Amino acid sequence: MEKNMKLATTEDTVEYCLFLLPDEARSPGDPKEIFQKYIERIMTQFAPMLAPYIWQNQPFNLKYKPGKGRVPAHMYGITKFGDSIEDEWFIVYLVKRITKEFPELVARIEDNDGEFLLIEAADYLPKWLEPENSANRVFFHRGELCLIPAPGRFRAESWLPTTPPTIPQALSILSEHAEEVLASESIRAAVNKRIHGYPEKIEASLHRAHCFLPAGAVVVLKQQPRLVAAAVQAFYLRDLIDLRACRVFRTFLPETRVMTLVTFTKCLYAQLVQQKFVPDRRSGYRLPPPSHPQYRAHELGMKLAHGFEILCSKCMPHFSNSRKSHMTTSPLWASFLESLKKNEYFKGLIEGSAQYQERLEMAKNYFQLSVNRPESLLAMSPGEEILTILQTVPFNTKELKKEEANLSPEDDDQWLNLSPEQLDQLLNDAAGKNESEPISKKEEEQNYDLSQISESMKAFVSKVSTHKGAELPREPSEAPITFDADSFFNYFDKILVPESYKSDSDDLDEEDFESLGSDDDLDFGIKEGGEEASLKGTLDTLKSYMAQMDQELAHTTIGKSFTTREQMSKEPLSQATSSNSEEEDCAAGDSGMAAVDVDLNLVSNILESYSSQAGLAGPASNLLQSMGVQLPDNTDHRQISEGKLPT
Repeated sequence: MEKNMKLATTEDTVEYCLFLLPDEARSPGDPKEIFQKYIERIMTQFAPMLAPYIWQNQPFNLKYKPGKGRVPAHMYGITKFGDSIEDEWFIVYLVKRITKEFPELVARIEDNDGEFLLIEAADYLPKWLEPENSANRVFFHRGELCLIPAPGRFRAESWLPTTPPTIPQALSILSEHAEEVLASESIRAAVNKRIHGYPEKIEASLHRAHCFLPAGAVVVLKQQPRLVAAAVQAFYLRDLIDLRACRVFRTFLPETRVMTLVTFTKCLYAQLVQQKFVPDRRSGYRLPPPSHPQYRAHELGMKLAHGFEILCSKCMPHFSNSRKSHMTTSPLWASFLESLKKNEYFKGLIEGSAQYQERLEMAKNYFQLSVNRPESLLAMSPGEEILTILQTVPFNTKELKKEEANLSPEDDDQWLNLSPEQLDQLLNDAAGKNESEPISKKEEEQNYDLSQISESMKAFVSKVSTHKGAELPREPSEAPITFDADSFFNYFDKILVPESYKSDSDDLDEEDFESLGSDDDLDFGIKEGGEEASLKGTLDTLKSYMAQMDQELAHTTIGKSFTTREQMSKEPLSQATSSNSEEEDCAAGDSGMAAVDVDLNLVSNILESYSSQAGLAGPASNLLQSMGVQLPDNTDHRQISEGKLPT
């Protein structure tokens, strides 16, 4: 923990730490008081974004954590984001903004997967970076992502530790060499792309829908809109014990239902809509027929009411009027309220209006939970909050029914249904593929060159394979493969020389196998006459084996499964591929067999395999994609079955 500070280990959680740079940390004063003031300033400054935000499970929070061992005192927070991955990336945006607004702070963030920021930028990471040596290297400083490098052959600065840095070492490096440890532009761009659009993106993640809810639930959501998440989660994760409380409703009676507009996140709305549920007949909740224009509103309201009832069945009311009145007299509340006004939290609403009071109540609850929370205060559970609101906030069901006529229209939920084209676009966006000029499928098929398949397969077959797997075709810019002549001869001796049959294993030594290069790059360079004779004899033996195999296959029917050149001459192709090599012609003539068009048979078999996958993953598509070959959608392969191979 002290050398390599590991954070989140719980599933679907993100943890974040904010440290002071060494010079700032040495300033006189109690570290706890210093960090508490930072927490108040941070939570106040970002309140306009945080107060109305609806979290899936837990909110963004900060608390003081004293130093332990070699880990200095710092601010610490943990959030369980559950199924809403957007909550995690919103926290990344917040942490990035905090370090920009407070340049003396340095932040690091992890989730249960580890350095998920590096996972997001996996395509652009340096080769030396591995999970084993990535600890305490990734930080946010001054609003930018930093990656502390490791010393290497071409980078031997004395300030770079040879092992993963400790937290004090990392803070010292960031303080003295901030510009030199900036992550590469491509890594920063990958992370910035993921959080692009905040804070405006928050509004786009919301969905408003009409719900036929009990009056008590309407009042609760007016006071605390964030409690909709707790109600959805209670219903979504219900068990048989929870449903016992919903046989007969005691808190949210169905007779008091009114129509209202509820704000969800898209994740919460999808969870609520997609679950099929039939209420107990004893509960009193009845649904209209599916053809009813308000069926969806009744169904959503019924599910939410079950969630609220489950929450309330697990707790008792907890009164806190005195605490709230004491909170508003705190001198910190005045500065907090002033900060909200400066940041346009109230959006120009008239002071004293109903909407103004709703947002003010929301701000008071946020202030109590996130800014002015004493360390000894145990947070109320959602059920306690709901019961407390019902006991302390008066409401009139008739007045709520009158508001039904003035409800705003609900949002369209067509975003729940994705067409295949939209899904492809989402996958392309996630993979970073941007097509400025979209090409029609028909044009793509007509312009596709099937010779790419045969050429890529030839390049793949020519590569070396070991028990670790096969090498994929490399780019020409990569380092050339060296050839060890001794290992080459040892390899053929073990396979072909009669003495090799005495061995219990025909496996090739790993060192010998790895030292072999590509067949295309073999350069023997043999000068001794004995070695030349040995190589010639080995190749002659190999050729005799191949000739004998051809003769045996000539008496079988396997040759009929291939397309030969004789068949092609009878039915000429409209578009022919490149001619086979002279070696193939000679081999065919010597064996007395009809020449086989290797390219056509190869492409035909691969396309047949690709067609049988029916659009799913399979060996043909996986192999071609690993070689960088992307086939168009399989809409018609009759040309291949008829022996017509496009160029």
